[in-house]
Amino acid sequence: MTLRVGVMLPSFRDDPADALAVATEAERLGIDGVFVYDHLWPMGRPDRPALAPFPLLGAVAQSTASVRLGTLVARVGVVPDNVLVAEFAALDDLAPGRVVAALGTGDHLSFAENRAYGVPPGPAEQRRAALRGCARELLAMGLVVWVGGRSPRTVAVAEEVGAAVNFWDAGPEDLAAQVGRSEVTWGGMLPEGIGSGAASIASFARPLARAGTSWLVFGWPLDLRQLAAAADQLRAP
Repeated sequence: MTLRVGVMLPSFRDDPADALAVATEAERLGIDGVFVYDHLWPMGRPDRPALAPFPLLGAVAQSTASVRLGTLVARVGVVPDNVLVAEFAALDDLAPGRVVAALGTGDHLSFAENRAYGVPPGPAEQRRAALRGCARELLAMGLVVWVGGRSPRTVAVAEEVGAAVNFWDAGPEDLAAQVGRSEVTWGGMLPEGIGSGAASIASFARPLARAGTSWLVFGWPLDLRQLAAAADQLRAP
């Protein structure tokens, strides 16, 4: 399996200019994917803006030709399940074969957003049932589906439907333990103290790649040129 490398777009902005510039530059440099958070405001910062993921990804689809694009992750329950599925279907019409439909159930860190907008989260089992149904529909449509979250019950849903799992900020041991059960992808920020050069990024990421993850998706900000060079180092025999 070829290791793929992606980057989170800078979507906590008043307008999409920065995110679109990063997406087109990522494609030019050969980075495999660009991803967007699904938050109504930056985590813990209700005073700051956040661009909605699907309009932004639609604009990315129209301004790029080959880079993969997706959510990381779209939370069930923010919109009705049929609307969430339809949003991914519309995105797939704009960028056929390039969409990564990464889903999650949300957690206590994001519940304040739901409540502020009048969509309080349901019980955990209800959210997992919605996740299961949406994932099955999207897989039946031929989309790539990831399930974000490290709760054993949420991971079990991913395994049940045949989706990949995404472990945010997981270590190599956790990734390796899951590889035998499903495809595993990784997302996260570079730790403080890690240099911004290609060699430093590759040194940090190499144990994650060796654990068997199929994707490494890095949080913003970082130097795209150094990330692309690090990806080349990680893929080298």
